[in-house]
Amino acid sequence: MDALVMCGGRGTRLGAVGEAAEKPLVKVGGEPMVNRVLDALAASRADRAHAVVSPQAPATREHLRTRATGAAGHGGTGDSLAVVDAPGDGYVADLGYALERVDRPVLTVVADLPLLSAAAIDRVLGAAGDRAGAADASLAVYVPVDLKRGLGVSVDPETTTTVDGRPVAPTGLNVVGADDGSGDGPTDASLVLDTEPLAVNANRPRDCRVAEALLRRERGRDASDDPRGPTEQSNSTDTSP
Repeated sequence: MDALVMCGGRGTRLGAVGEAAEKPLVKVGGEPMVNRVLDALAASRADRAHAVVSPQAPATREHLRTRATGAAGHGGTGDSLAVVDAPGDGYVADLGYALERVDRPVLTVVADLPLLSAAAIDRVLGAAGDRAGAADASLAVYVPVDLKRGLGVSVDPETTTTVDGRPVAPTGLNVVGADDGSGDGPTDASLVLDTEPLAVNANRPRDCRVAEALLRRERGRDASDDPRGPTEQSNSTDTSP
């Protein structure tokens, strides 16, 4: 399954954190967030990544074109990275524009998930593929609101909903199926994952600080050969910057 990485936002909510760089290029742990997302995709079972850029983020567009061109032909990330120039009319409009240019089902992911892991991506791909009529229906992926609040990251009340009576928030990682909207195909499904890599959307300065703290914790675990692995552990509140 291919992936659409949405990279066209200006990131106005990041305030001073985002003044020196467009949102996808804001560094977390010394690396632009969009690079972290693309690296996770490259290490996962996903196929080709399509980075969706816009006139709102020209530096991001140039960065991604350079990344794709520089690695192409050398077995690097560029071999599986394409750049889609969307009009820049907003997230929903640009997503619709990009969806017309790829085959479905397709994985969609925002560029502000600095903790995204290949394991989390593969978990979503597996869940999408395991469902009956998976090629036709879409899969919306959520995390519990209490996990985000426990980590200390922002929660947008306008986007929260409930699944099986539990308050959840969208992750920005979803699968868009090939259903033509006639209503004859399988109904859309929801997947709730209680996992940190999907809980931190870097929308505000505090979110970036939490992500940095979790990355430091991950590096500490790696240094001590912790068998539990990196940030796949859930419900931790060790988020002190």
